[in-house]
Amino acid sequence: MQPLDLRDFHTQLLLFLDEYDFAVKLPDLDLSAVETEWLRFKSNIPEVWKLNNDGREFQVGEAAKARGLTAKHPVVLVPGIVSTSLESWSTEPEYRTFFREKMWGGFNMITQVTFNRDRWISAMMLDPHTGLDPPGAKVRAAEGVAAASSFVQGYWIWSKVIENLAVVNYDTNNLHLAPYDWRLSLSNLEERDGYFSRLKSTIEGLRKRQKSKVVIAAHSMGSTASRRPLLRIRWVESPEHGNGGPDWVENHIETYISVAGTHLAKAMSAFLSGEMKDTVQMNPAGAYVLERFFSRKERQKLFRSWAGSASMWIKGGSDVWGNTSFAPDDPADATHTHGELIAFRSLASSTTGTRNMTADEASTWILERTPSAFQKMIDTNYSFGIERDEEVLKRNDGDPTKWNNPLEVRLPNAPSMRIICVYGHGKDTERSYWYAHGPQAYGDLAVDAATTEPVCDDTEDAEDDASGTECSSRMPLELPLAQTSWIDSEYTDESVVPKVRNGVKMGEGDGTVSLLSLGAMCVEGWKRPRWNPGGINITTVELPHRPVPTIPRGGANTSDHVDILGSTGLNEIILKAATGAVEEIEDSFVSRIREYAARIKWD
Repeated sequence: MQPLDLRDFHTQLLLFLDEYDFAVKLPDLDLSAVETEWLRFKSNIPEVWKLNNDGREFQVGEAAKARGLTAKHPVVLVPGIVSTSLESWSTEPEYRTFFREKMWGGFNMITQVTFNRDRWISAMMLDPHTGLDPPGAKVRAAEGVAAASSFVQGYWIWSKVIENLAVVNYDTNNLHLAPYDWRLSLSNLEERDGYFSRLKSTIEGLRKRQKSKVVIAAHSMGSTASRRPLLRIRWVESPEHGNGGPDWVENHIETYISVAGTHLAKAMSAFLSGEMKDTVQMNPAGAYVLERFFSRKERQKLFRSWAGSASMWIKGGSDVWGNTSFAPDDPADATHTHGELIAFRSLASSTTGTRNMTADEASTWILERTPSAFQKMIDTNYSFGIERDEEVLKRNDGDPTKWNNPLEVRLPNAPSMRIICVYGHGKDTERSYWYAHGPQAYGDLAVDAATTEPVCDDTEDAEDDASGTECSSRMPLELPLAQTSWIDSEYTDESVVPKVRNGVKMGEGDGTVSLLSLGAMCVEGWKRPRWNPGGINITTVELPHRPVPTIPRGGANTSDHVDILGSTGLNEIILKAATGAVEEIEDSFVSRIREYAARIKWD
């Protein structure tokens, strides 16, 4: 917290009491000395305990500089969701208090979610039909290197990478951050913001000025966003898209570093029930506060309007993720398979006809329970299958709906480029789920029908439609009730394999993204000519998660999904690629990913 937050809290509390007519008199507080005391308090915190300064600043850069390494290739950083700040640019009266304020990232976001939740949600939500700005609201990605250095003050994200690059002579002339509005579908990113065209032009400018090809380092969802325009042949070749010619990637990209990339999936549960591991594994007090201030229904509605997050929908179906009796990453002593992506404990007494579901079945089941606008957005923007026919893969180069899925498109013909997959391993990660059924209720599909088919009668309350007939906005009586479902958070069993925590079946990964999604394409899929016709060299580096309990966020050897950006191992890889020492980077494995990937039905 900062001094301003304390003052704002006092003001907001007074407004709250006034709005609800509470007869409570708060004393007038003199906060003039708060800032002085706050600065004094911060200055007395030992350096090692500060979240943004824990002793790793510049160390990797200093070691590289001592070896004589210096800036060679321009570097472009593509952030993920957590590390891309969004700010309001709306001048409409209801949003003016937000103008140029962070709506995602920064303490202002926390204040708005707490005290002005409804307005924050309306500003952050996209139009469910167009996937673009809703009326009156305008939110854009914050620009500049500082926009992704920290999520909130003290919580570093890219700052340690930037610090170490600066030691070996990187600055804003040869280092570029490419933030984007991650809420948008990839096609809308280009339509509204011209993101991919601007990124392509930036890379061309860096290549020309620095006289050297570019190194791209993309984190998490950023690997999906940047891989589409730059590593897909047809976009950069086609006159209708990038207009860069057939050799653009070969001529402009030296190395592409995917950091904790969501290549094949993140989680789909958020689209069905507004939940994920982080929300169901909270303690009861935290869960109560979350539900009280930001309910599951509100989260669900928000997630479904963010078409960009659907790019991380599960890909490859049962061929990649397993069937009702087997999954490639099942432990040897498994008592239940991850192949059943969604399972129910209450099937024995269920009359709903629901059964345990594989990835293929779960995808259909979830989509059937989402609004028609979301279904249309998925259909027109994305594809999630697996394509083995090389002729079809060639045709897919011209199909934008396929570009987000590495299983349905080819890498470019860029034999001199290298792809380096870097990710962490050693943290329990959500992999599949136990779900519970709730009572019957009108769902979003019923709302769709009620919106498109008003019920007309002669009740006194009804409003006249254009034809003079009186029509009611009530729910049509013939609409069926839908079965509500959510993660079975009451179910925990550490004795089964895989173990279950609050309804989440845990697997291997970096704490956020499962191991198959992180590594399968890197160690197996892209080794096949059908998906990698140019024979691009693919290197995979797994960093073991070895946090130090006494250091905030784990220290130099953490490999958590976000904290890996500050790890020594990742910073060394980025600096070696940037300074021309990329040949020193070799495959390194700590998991069984090669064994798991070999079990996938690639052929």
